[in-house]
Amino acid sequence: QVQVVESGGGLVQSGGSLRLSCAVAGSIDTFYAMGWFRQAPGKQREFVASITSGGTTNYRVSLRDRFTISRDNAKNTVTLQMNSLTPEDTAVYYCNAVSTDRRTPRYNSWGQGTQVTVSS
Repeated sequence: QVQVVESGGGLVQSGGSLRLSCAVAGSIDTFYAMGWFRQAPGKQREFVASITSGGTTNYRVSLRDRFTISRDNAKNTVTLQMNSLTPEDTAVYYCNAVSTDRRTPRYNSWGQGTQVTVSS
């Protein structure tokens, strides 16, 4: 299991930006990859982005031009920079370890997430 605390969400206007942070208990180098997922109201949780311990990134194709994932191994944090936000990005965003396919969550347990709401 991985224990995480997500933060940085909020209410933003369409076209705005937010920076989400995921604080991981212990060393994030323990995990092959870390990633972000999101769940919009009435929809299934979906993959957003991941980053391996070596720094290789993977993105949901529709988001790669606007979102950037990064990690700070020294601080055990994973960050998601989101730009040019649209109302379709409204969701609860979650952090989790990621499997070797670089898009499937490794664990079935989730943190509380952080709410992102984009107004039109």
